[in-house]
Amino acid sequence: MVKRLRCLFFFLLILTTAHAQQIVNIDNSTKQVIFHTADIKWLEDAGDQFTFNQISSADFQKNFKNNPGYYPKNYHHQSAYWYKITVRYTEDISPSAVFEFFDQTIDHVSIYMPDEHGNYIKSTAGSAVPFSKRSFLHKNFEFPIEAKSAGVRTYYFKIKSKESINAIIVYRTIPYFIHYAITEYLTYGLFYGMILIFCFHNLLMFIAIRKREYLIYVLYILSIGVYEMCTDGIAFQFLWPNSPHWNQYAYGTALFCISIFALIFTRDLLRVKTQAPKLYNVLNYLIIARSVYFLFCLLFDKSLFYYKFIEFVPLFMAYYTGITIWRKGYKPARFFVLGYSVLLLGFLFKACTVLGYQLFFPGYIGHYSLSFSFIMEMVFLSFAIGDQVRVLRKEKEEAREEMIRQMNINSQLKDSINQELEIQVAKRTREVVEKSQEILEQAHIIEQQNLELVTINHQLEEQAAEISRMNVLLEKDNIQLKDNFEKATDALALSTELSFEEFSAKYPDQEKCNKFLAEIKWNKGFSCIKCNNKTYNTGRAPHSRRCTKCGYEESVLFNTIFQNSRIPINKAFYLVYLMYTSKGTISSYQLSEKLGIRQSTCWQYAIKVKKVMDDRKKGRRNNSQGWSKLIMAPLVKDTADK
Repeated sequence: MVKRLRCLFFFLLILTTAHAQQIVNIDNSTKQVIFHTADIKWLEDAGDQFTFNQISSADFQKNFKNNPGYYPKNYHHQSAYWYKITVRYTEDISPSAVFEFFDQTIDHVSIYMPDEHGNYIKSTAGSAVPFSKRSFLHKNFEFPIEAKSAGVRTYYFKIKSKESINAIIVYRTIPYFIHYAITEYLTYGLFYGMILIFCFHNLLMFIAIRKREYLIYVLYILSIGVYEMCTDGIAFQFLWPNSPHWNQYAYGTALFCISIFALIFTRDLLRVKTQAPKLYNVLNYLIIARSVYFLFCLLFDKSLFYYKFIEFVPLFMAYYTGITIWRKGYKPARFFVLGYSVLLLGFLFKACTVLGYQLFFPGYIGHYSLSFSFIMEMVFLSFAIGDQVRVLRKEKEEAREEMIRQMNINSQLKDSINQELEIQVAKRTREVVEKSQEILEQAHIIEQQNLELVTINHQLEEQAAEISRMNVLLEKDNIQLKDNFEKATDALALSTELSFEEFSAKYPDQEKCNKFLAEIKWNKGFSCIKCNNKTYNTGRAPHSRRCTKCGYEESVLFNTIFQNSRIPINKAFYLVYLMYTSKGTISSYQLSEKLGIRQSTCWQYAIKVKKVMDDRKKGRRNNSQGWSKLIMAPLVKDTADK
């Protein structure tokens, strides 16, 4: 039983020790201490309202919690976080020392350090504070330690940042810090020097061969350089030391340029448009989406710049595209895939460091993994571009050899065709000479025939002149005969009774009858019955006339015996003619038989015509146009008609 109690006590002692804050011992031989895990306690200040007096009070110490991870983090970006470490100086420390913070994304960091008398002194730094206000003009945040005499001291740190951070607190002596800083700046000089060398080399290649891939690659490398300068604090130190607000845009802008130029470089280097058209469209859509996201962050919500994990999407898409193109047999893609594999591995180490899993590998590997992977990626991508140039040169050589082979084939074909053409030309020349002799003989014959034809043409011209003279005489005779025929027809119409067919030969249709009526009606000229105007235009009805002054249109049938007639005009002509030649004695039955009209209609029309004839006393029998003069008498309605 006693043994069991001893075991339980020992177990509780271990648990208590594990959860209690450890005191870090420092002496003159200690050059560097990186505080982690149980070395640090933390407290979340959700409203950023606690004062240092509250935090350092004895009652408030119970609110501090043990650090759950390797390095403390800010789990809520809107909150301020207080951290506490306890250090035991086992002896008076002779070399000066500093506390240092690595993470450049910390907006504000304040340290409260006790002096020799136990009074706390506050010092402030951060990426939101002008660079000139730092205690040391160094890229990291350093705070010189005031009290270094033997004893136990507690230090408080207040950190606030809009991004996820690792609050890596480091103790360094000044000599070790100078050695470390010189070594680090030398390393960065080599790193950025390599970037400039790569840029200069690829820029010269672009100027030499004018391939777009080299220019995009230069922009990609420069974007990587700017991003690394931002994460290392070099950009803030040397580019905009008095403008801390640029730190809000620098990370997001550099990452945007890296993503965009990486996708464009992938698309152009791997010939994605021809090798994988669907992936080509996906890359274009991703470029557009990333650009829209960047503009939204820039114009509306700058806090979205802090979500750096979004860059994994373009990185993975470029990596997947490289693997796909490599599997299709495009050799330059193998260096591309190798470079992005190294970069992906660097991202994984960096992510492990950020997430606090640095326990499994040395700290410098996690801290510098991304820079090293960028260098290796640039090397492999340069190999990929060189391999692409080699492939292009090989394709060019093959195309040139194919062109030379084709030119030889064309030359042989040309020679054979020329020989064949020479044979054909010689043969054709002989045929042409023989044909020319035949043509000369035929031309001589044709010339003789032409002379004979000329003689015949002279004779024909004389005969044609005689025929033309005879045609003129015949034309005059025809006109005379036509006039005589018309006179004979009129005379015959007055002397004997013509049949309807014979009468229709002179007045065949309505057009002929209307024309005849117009000539008779206006033989002395036009005069408007409304306004006595003498000028007119052609009316809408056939052979009607419209007054130019009042616009009245007079029909050719108006005020004639045919006005309001309901039988065809040519039959009405013939009816008047029959009534005139028979002196009104022809019966309505005879008229109906000759005209093909109902007897009642003929009877009514005959009565009206006979009445006109009686009114005119039928005194114009001997006149050659007596019946036509009768036409111009208007039809008078009798009482019965009314």
